Amino acid sequence: MKYFKGLLFLVGTCFLITSCSLFGKRGGKPIATNPGQISTATGMAYNDEENGGFVVKAFEGQPDAPNTVFIEGGRAVMGSFEEDVMSYRDNVERTVSVASFYMDETEIANIHWLEYMHYMAKDSSQEVYSASLPDTTVWVSKLAFNDPYREHYLRYPGFRFYPVVGVSWTQANKYAVWRTRAVNIALAKSAGEEYAETDGRIPLESGIVIPAYRLPTEAEWEYAAQALIGTQWLEEMQTHQRVYPWDGHALRNPFGKQMGFFLANFKRGRGDYAGIAGRLNDGALITSYIYEFPPNDYGLYNMAGNVSEWVMDVYRPLSFQDFDDLNPIRRDGFLDEQDKYNNEKKSAQGFTSLISDNARVYKGGSWKDVAYWMSPGTRRFLDQDSATATIGFRCAMIRAGSNY
Repeated sequence: MKYFKGLLFLVGTCFLITSCSLFGKRGGKPIATNPGQISTATGMAYNDEENGGFVVKAFEGQPDAPNTVFIEGGRAVMGSFEEDVMSYRDNVERTVSVASFYMDETEIANIHWLEYMHYMAKDSSQEVYSASLPDTTVWVSKLAFNDPYREHYLRYPGFRFYPVVGVSWTQANKYAVWRTRAVNIALAKSAGEEYAETDGRIPLESGIVIPAYRLPTEAEWEYAAQALIGTQWLEEMQTHQRVYPWDGHALRNPFGKQMGFFLANFKRGRGDYAGIAGRLNDGALITSYIYEFPPNDYGLYNMAGNVSEWVMDVYRPLSFQDFDDLNPIRRDGFLDEQDKYNNEKKSAQGFTSLISDNARVYKGGSWKDVAYWMSPGTRRFLDQDSATATIGFRCAMIRAGSNY
């Protein structure tokens, strides 16, 4: 009898699994990964290529994109939770919703950029290759001997997995375009598709490609840095907000074997970049290994410290009042035109605001910043064609075919 019941259970389970695989999880209705053989709108057969029928490619969901992790979207409060010591008032708290997306778990490293340069030299013109070179002079200072970094930081093998710096916002965007094409061609080749030998414009309908890599929006970056998925208590309730990408107001790890160790690479105080020899507080006078410190609750490394990171948005101090509360972004000077700002190189007053449609936001503190700038809500800006030794980037990507 027990054997018979077990057999019935096994048969029922198999039927349930088979039903789910055949008809999806929505009461037998067609779904994206199992659209059926016949159109529910016309009754005509799919994939009847002999008679010119509509071809529906097999689809198993958005392919995994290298180095990315899934960031589940939702509601959050953007803005700075730190005291506004700079009196900028440029990131006042407001509630927004951010759609789910993917983000690089690490900053783009020197080895990744060297790979990019290799293919630019191989497949592009000298002009394009030259445009891909980082500005290594960002390490040079009249009053400091950082010259060895100019020659060694990018190319010396020991720095392979340190974040690339000296890269402008414009260069970071071009890298994202190249990376998308490179990954999609590789995916097409692995799938044995005919698109593999084309110029990289693989149809989205194929179902084998990823959406475009790009810089994250400021809202996405800030949302991912907060990682409030780790503060859930009950349904739609959170135990607390976060000043940093980790819990608490302290900068040291309060738990376990790493108790007392710093949680990010930053400047502790004037002239103190790493502490005293024999017990360095963060172990890095400049940048550090991209996996050096514990990830946040989304699995993202160095969302505070190491290097600041470019985001997509144009900078305006009043973005917090001119925004859409679903997936906000500032693309240009809409509602806050640049001619309202004193952005000429030489002004009658002897100063310039530097605010223009070429001013781009960068987020997060760097190895050269004090702790204040590691709070996700703080924000700064720089011209999109400028580069420094403290700014790098990571890429993001939409989650296609999703309503959350």
